[in-house]
Amino acid sequence: MSARPAARWLWLLPEARQALESRELAVILRCYRRLTGLSQAAMGELLGYDPSYISLLERRQRTIGDRQGLAHISRVLSIPPHALGISTEEDADFLAALQFGESTVRLAEIARQAGRAAEAVEELWPLVARLEARLKEGLVDHGTASLLARARATLGTSLGHVLAEERLYLAAYWTGQAMRLARHLDNSSFLGHTLRMHGNELRKAGRHGAAIARLTEAAELSHETQERGQTLILLARAAGEQGNTELHDGSVAASERLMDEAGPSGILFTSFSLREVRMRGLLETGRTAAAAKLAQSRPGPGEAPAPQWAAIEAVTSADALSAAGDLTSAHALYDEALSLAARHRLPHQVQRVVRSVRIREFEGIRARARTELENLHRHGAPIGAFPGVSGR
Repeated sequence: MSARPAARWLWLLPEARQALESRELAVILRCYRRLTGLSQAAMGELLGYDPSYISLLERRQRTIGDRQGLAHISRVLSIPPHALGISTEEDADFLAALQFGESTVRLAEIARQAGRAAEAVEELWPLVARLEARLKEGLVDHGTASLLARARATLGTSLGHVLAEERLYLAAYWTGQAMRLARHLDNSSFLGHTLRMHGNELRKAGRHGAAIARLTEAAELSHETQERGQTLILLARAAGEQGNTELHDGSVAASERLMDEAGPSGILFTSFSLREVRMRGLLETGRTAAAAKLAQSRPGPGEAPAPQWAAIEAVTSADALSAAGDLTSAHALYDEALSLAARHRLPHQVQRVVRSVRIREFEGIRARARTELENLHRHGAPIGAFPGVSGR
């Protein structure tokens, strides 16, 4: 009988976390048996000890003082070594790195929101690689798992800004990994956050049905007003792209009500972003005249919450005006969007321009966009080096 497959996640449970924090072998062994349902005989078999010895250890009538014996228990039961007081120099370095890891994730998220997504990826990659190696060893406590989940989510959303469309599945991969790990953590708010991020990356990768499922679950877990508003905006965008008029309109209306109640927040839950989502949804659901009317009343310069949103809004407005026959205004907006996307290294937005400018009047824009895209691909990040992804 073996409980090792469950051990990787067992130590993330609240009761198990308390046992690890006690740093007492007796407490840790009793907790392991209680959570796995093992008898003392079964644990003895697992560790290679006599059942009576397990009983003595749990009653504190025997103890294990040698490093080799404690390392054996740590390895078999997937207990982080520091919880048993046997941290190696490598473990000590890792624990110190965790403290810097918190700042790394926070600064990377700030960089992403400020439009420096490529910089965020470069900062996060070494941390994620180290945490992934730790997870593979099975030596993960709650703090490590929580940090890794946040790092995965931020890495995925940052990649979603800098990857070309054919590689957006990598962004969805990383946010999906964050979501899977978050399901093992006792934090519904964070799970809602990862579901929201993963849902949006699935949408960008063209998997609208899966995106709507994740975003709907995220909305159910989002109890804080602004978090729920952010989720509903993304749900409205996914529904519009799927052509689901009812879900799009309902999500936009609910987002508006929440914004009136709580005010804007971050780069997503803003009137600028909501206006663009509404305009794109109107266009995708066949209401071209209404979308064009909205495009004609654009926000003023500097109102975009981040460079990527400025580029997104310009493309959407251009699409709406082009569909309504105003090619001159559309041309100017495609040019604006392309300049923004090239300046901030946003290949996905350049590709949106390429897709949109298919008629003869936009041939110059299309040629320039293709040139910019080639430049971005030539100087792009070494995506093939990311762990856990062998490519397609």
